[in-house]
Amino acid sequence: MPKLWSNNGQINLEYQRKRAKALLHRLKAGTETQKLDILHNLNPNTQITLASAQRLIALELGFDSWPKLKKHVEAIKFAARHPSFVADDEANTVHWRCGNDIEQTLRIAGFKGAFKTLTDPLCMGPAIALSGSDYVQSRSQFIAQTFRLKQSEVTHRMQREYADLEQIGDAAHTVLWCEADAYDQLFLIRVLASLKIVPRQLELIEINQVPGVDRFIGIGQLSPDVLAWLWPQRKEIGEDAIILARQAWRAYCSDSPVTLAQLVKRSHVSLPFLAGAMRRQLQELPNLQNGLSLTEQLSLEYIAEAGQTPFGRVFAELMANREPLPFLGDTMFEAILRPLISAKKPLLTESDTQLDWPRRLLSLTPLGHKVLAGSTYWPDYASSERWIGGVCIEPDKPHWTIDKNIQPVWRG
Repeated sequence: MPKLWSNNGQINLEYQRKRAKALLHRLKAGTETQKLDILHNLNPNTQITLASAQRLIALELGFDSWPKLKKHVEAIKFAARHPSFVADDEANTVHWRCGNDIEQTLRIAGFKGAFKTLTDPLCMGPAIALSGSDYVQSRSQFIAQTFRLKQSEVTHRMQREYADLEQIGDAAHTVLWCEADAYDQLFLIRVLASLKIVPRQLELIEINQVPGVDRFIGIGQLSPDVLAWLWPQRKEIGEDAIILARQAWRAYCSDSPVTLAQLVKRSHVSLPFLAGAMRRQLQELPNLQNGLSLTEQLSLEYIAEAGQTPFGRVFAELMANREPLPFLGDTMFEAILRPLISAKKPLLTESDTQLDWPRRLLSLTPLGHKVLAGSTYWPDYASSERWIGGVCIEPDKPHWTIDKNIQPVWRG
């Protein structure tokens, strides 16, 4: 049976028509009081008709009206039936993405250009203003250690990707595919800040939601038809965006978060999602009350509510319900919580360590309960350093924190 929501961005319009008819019967029977209240709030004089029921369905799916919902569905179908975007995607087009999650989908949709990635998870670990090989070595070492990978393989991949990035200005047509979260926005400013020569045609496809998707996590969840629909929405990247990206990247690599916090106090037309993503990234600094990052705080709160809980379930809960701007993959999430488990005085314990990590059960320790209650400060007990861009949080040493207004505060 078709679902109310889809995870790939495609909406079954016929099914929505049937839902509207069924809703109309319930409205007339008076069993949908909440929906009736919505109608009356929209227009106190509204009549209970099929059109009003259709509007309620459209509102559920993220549209202002039924005609806008219908237009969206028809636009996606048209893009699939008449893929004129293929003519624009010539062989010399280079698509850039922060992972390989859409490469195969683009091929299915009919895109012909080259596909390049920068998979460096810049939202984790040290991002320091080093040059060339020193920077690649620093990032490779962090990735290998954090994700328990072979150093030589990670270094080889990072060297290849950053070498490709050095050549980005040589392309005739470059298109960047991005979302609104910190992982993607850091990829975006890293790419733009690295430009020595601007490609002749540099464009951006950037989204924070897709109509009909109940919780948009990323472009990788979208179907080929929806990627085809996105293609005509790409926008040219101007000099103002490149200047802003350079400023933001320097601020992110600084050993102080003050400049970045000032930069994101206002929105920026040239890169509209940057401020929100960086505000969320600043929340990975220790909060002033108990020293937890927002990811750590949300995780511990859920475990405290649910009791002993599978590791993978905690990640699923955050991504589905609690994380305001999802930016982590599952292994990244595991790496973030690992220091809370492996510390000499841990906040969490895990059972059944012979199992894969998602199946292990997590529980709060007494110290975990104290930290969550705000009576104890976590970095005073942590065993390992943690980086947010160029800011290093060392255990039991003065460091930067973030207050409830997302403003940096030095804790001496």
